[in-house]
Amino acid sequence: MSLPVTVVGTGAFAREHLLALRTVPEVEVRWVAGQDLARAEKLAALAPGARATTDIAGAVTDPAVEAVDVVNATPGHAPWTVAAGRAGKHVHVDKPAALSLPDLDAMVAATEGRGLTLMVGQTVRFQPVVTTLAAAAHAGQIGEPRLAHISWYTGHAWPGGWRSWQLDPALSGGHPVHNGTHIMDAATWLLGADPVEVFTRGFRTFSPDMESPDSFHVQVRAANGALATLELCYALRTRGDMLRRIVLVGTDGTLRHSTEDEPGLGSDAAKPGPLSIEGALARQLAHWVDVVRGRAEPVVRTGQVRAALAGALAAQRSLVTGRRVHVHDIDGYEREATAVAARRTEGA
Repeated sequence: MSLPVTVVGTGAFAREHLLALRTVPEVEVRWVAGQDLARAEKLAALAPGARATTDIAGAVTDPAVEAVDVVNATPGHAPWTVAAGRAGKHVHVDKPAALSLPDLDAMVAATEGRGLTLMVGQTVRFQPVVTTLAAAAHAGQIGEPRLAHISWYTGHAWPGGWRSWQLDPALSGGHPVHNGTHIMDAATWLLGADPVEVFTRGFRTFSPDMESPDSFHVQVRAANGALATLELCYALRTRGDMLRRIVLVGTDGTLRHSTEDEPGLGSDAAKPGPLSIEGALARQLAHWVDVVRGRAEPVVRTGQVRAALAGALAAQRSLVTGRRVHVHDIDGYEREATAVAARRTEGA
C-alpha cells in the first residue's frame, strides 16, 4: 500500500529529499508545493506522477495525501506542520524544526497531540558512524559518557553557496541554530543528557562583513554533568572538503572516529563523501515511513529534539551576547518542563 506524500519546498534540499524519497518504494509523491511554480515543476519532474503547485495549503490538506514532508525555509516549518497536523496528516519536517520552543510545542500538539506522528530530520543520527557510536554508548560499552569532542569542518562556498534567508539570523535562527542543531543533537544523543549551559564563540573566516559567522565553537554542560566541545566550520577553502572527528569518553572507555582514517581515493576533481556518513537521508526517510506505518519506534523523539533546539537557541544567544547562557532561560523552556512534570504526576 503506497504512502501518498506532499513535499513542501522547492530549494536545494527539497531536491535531495525527492531523490531520497524515490528510493523508498512505498512512497508516492502527489504534490511538490512552493511559492515558485517553475522551481516546483522542475522538482516534481523527479517524482513520477507528482504535480507542482503554488497552492501550498491545498496540497497540504489534500484528502488524498496521508503524509507531508516539510522541507522549505525554516520560518515555514511551524505553519505548515501545524496545518498538516490539523488536516490529519503525519509530518516529517527538516531541521531545525522551528525558530522557537513555543513554535515547536505547537507543532507537537498539532500532530502527536492528535495521535499522528511528527519526525524531525535530525539526519546526523542516520549517518552510519553516529548510529554505531550511539548504539555502543547506549549499550554501556564505555560506562557513563563524561566528555565529548565533535569537530566538523566542511568546504562550502560562503556566502555564495547560501541564499539570503540562511544568512539572516532572524530567518534562519543564526548558524548555531540553522546548522548547529545537527551537532547539538549529536552531542545530546551520544551523551544521553540534555544541554543545560552553553558558551559560544564564532568567527567569520573569509567573509568578515557577513551577518552570520561561518565557524563557531560551543562549550556545553549537560544535565548529567558531562561536558562537550562542539566545533562547526563551513569555511574550508575547497568546496567538498570535509573532516569530521568524534571522541566520546566514558567512565570505562573511549569511542572515537575520524574521517581521516577511512579508506578511499580522492582528488580535487572527485571528492566522494565519507562512507561513515553516506546515505543518511535515504535511511532517514525510509525510517519515517516505517514510523508512519507503525513498523518502527522513532529514532528521533520530539522531547530530544526540543532539548537540542533549546541548546542551539542558547548557543545563538551566547554568540550574540558573548556570555554563557543557561538553557532554562530560553523562552518557553520552563513552561513545557512544568507541563511535562504535571503530566507525570497525574500518571503516577
